[in-house]
Amino acid sequence: MKFMKLGSKPDAFQSDGADVRYVISDLATDVIVHVSEVKFYLHKFPLLSKSSKLQRLVIKATEEGTDEVHIDGFPGGVTAFEICAKFCYGMVVTLSPHNVVAARCAAEYLEMTEDVDKGNLIFKIDVFINSSILRSWKDSIIVLQSTKALLPWSEELKVIGRCIDAIASKTSVDPANVTWSYSHSRKGMSCTEIVESTGRTSIAPKDWWVEDLCELDVDLYKRVMVAVKSKGRMSPELIGEALKAYAVRWLPDSYDALVAEDYMRRNQCLVETIIWLLPSDKTSGCSCRFLLKLLKVAILVGAGQHVKEELMRRISFQLHKASVKDLLLPAASPSDGAHDVKLVHNLVQRFVARTAMSHNGGFVEKSDDKMIELNFEQESTLALGELVDGYLSEVASDPDLSLSTFVELATAVPEAARPVHDSLYSAVDAYLKEHPNISKADKKKICGLIDVKKLSTDASMHATQNDRLPLRLVVQVLFFQQLRAGSSNALALTDGGGHTCAKPIMKDQSDICERRIPRHPNSLNKQATSLSAREVEHRKSEHRGGGRNSFKDQLGGFLLQSRSRRIFDKIWSSKGQGENGKGSETSGSSQSPPLSAKPADVKPSPLPPLRNRRYSVS
Repeated sequence: MKFMKLGSKPDAFQSDGADVRYVISDLATDVIVHVSEVKFYLHKFPLLSKSSKLQRLVIKATEEGTDEVHIDGFPGGVTAFEICAKFCYGMVVTLSPHNVVAARCAAEYLEMTEDVDKGNLIFKIDVFINSSILRSWKDSIIVLQSTKALLPWSEELKVIGRCIDAIASKTSVDPANVTWSYSHSRKGMSCTEIVESTGRTSIAPKDWWVEDLCELDVDLYKRVMVAVKSKGRMSPELIGEALKAYAVRWLPDSYDALVAEDYMRRNQCLVETIIWLLPSDKTSGCSCRFLLKLLKVAILVGAGQHVKEELMRRISFQLHKASVKDLLLPAASPSDGAHDVKLVHNLVQRFVARTAMSHNGGFVEKSDDKMIELNFEQESTLALGELVDGYLSEVASDPDLSLSTFVELATAVPEAARPVHDSLYSAVDAYLKEHPNISKADKKKICGLIDVKKLSTDASMHATQNDRLPLRLVVQVLFFQQLRAGSSNALALTDGGGHTCAKPIMKDQSDICERRIPRHPNSLNKQATSLSAREVEHRKSEHRGGGRNSFKDQLGGFLLQSRSRRIFDKIWSSKGQGENGKGSETSGSSQSPPLSAKPADVKPSPLPPLRNRRYSVS
């Protein structure tokens, strides 16, 4: 920190209580100057020899027959006037970054210019600011921070502008040429260390200036960052890092402190300023997590709609990089539940629309750049599917979450984002668990989101034992489990039997399932009856023949669980109702397997066990 001493005489100012200052001298004082609530008993000659303002005030007081002068609204207050008075007496005065702006404004008010006396206070302070203060990184920040209490004087004297220019210029310096002290928080450390310039051989990091600027008030910080960005030498990532550090420094962590009445307006101004300063490049500079945190704060402090809109537009460019915890945004109204699911739905829609526009209907060219872009779009789409399903699982426990809101968000994700429906199944199950009293129609609607063909083996096994699911959905899961197990078992037998014929090419397991589904609506009852009869016959033969050719082997290794048998028993008991077309709980998903297949699509299979087996489902 830089200092400047003026004058050579010892300090002779004394205090008599809190509101009286006087000078120890053999000569009696002949003028009383009132500054705020303090009286200064001084001598006219030293004051009038340095200040044009005091000359006029004293002459006016003399004409009015008094020796008292009143000064209202003095910049810098009592302390600044005392500095000026001591300078007039030639006493020792120490200027520092903390008081130099106040002294400069006070000298301007008292008109202590070169016209009155050579080497006057204004001249000496300007020399100190230009030669020392503005050349020092930390002193420039201290002086700039002190200017806020001296507005509009500090603005009119261009002290603020000069400090901002000096600071912005230093931030643009090559880190290898940084030779001054600065504060810097090392990654992984909670404390901030002051890096001194003496004896330092290492190169300063690119973000060496970020921590020190965090000490500025929001208005001054905004002006400094505008100047820094105008230099055009800072990357968007570094600007984003600086804004994040400032937000961490000033935005409180607790909800109560954030929305406290005394600080609500300050926090609102702070978050709006940070958003206004975000890099112009919307795809870089700030992480999606940081932007979502800003959006959360903006909602809580009641920021303007234009602020939220700007954040949502930026978030939509990188929504796939967010986490479920980041998306747990508070609802604007308590009636909407704990979380703002509609806002997340809006973000998902924006992301999907932007992704669709980016590739404009697909990639025709097969260049490396196009393929790289295509792979990125596929990865981001898959990441979005995982994110939305995880978010649905989290918010499904909210008792105030409506079914329509849940379904709208689930269907906002394109089908390509969900190659597997395990996470979606978990979300639906969580919703059914939290909302057990929903109607059969609503249950059918939400379960219609699940495609049983895209469930893994573990999820399918869980679904067959899940009492919350509609019966028809469980039957469909059982059906595809049987086909999957039977197909894999038949292929294993073919491989182990030494057949030399070529294996049939299977496009997709779901295609096999669809081709084997008959049209008859009552075929499920027939299948259940057939399976039951075969099981009875199997048990008899097992009792006679020692268990060879077991029923489990005939079903391709799939053993029906206890609930599966209960399901089929229920179907048998309601067989007559199903034939009459009456609605029942077996109403299932909208993505269930089709109940008809074209005979021409069925390719001949070299596997006799599978070709001779018939399945049906209603």
